[in-house]
Amino acid sequence: MENLNQTPSIKEEIILLSEETDRNYWANRLGVSSEVLKSAVRATRCITLNQITAYLSQRKKPIGIS
Repeated sequence: MENLNQTPSIKEEIILLSEETDRNYWANRLGVSSEVLKSAVRATRCITLNQITAYLSQRKKPIGIS
């Protein structure tokens, strides 16, 4: 019988903003200010590192008009 309760092999990192030290750690790690980090969490409604980095990388891309 197949095990349907398999855990993912990669553990997702969670960005916690409740403590100032946590906010500063993640902001420094991602190379943004703590305000930008808080805005990214609000915009994505997500606290996983993968989602936040994807959002921040999209923000940094220049918008080209063709």
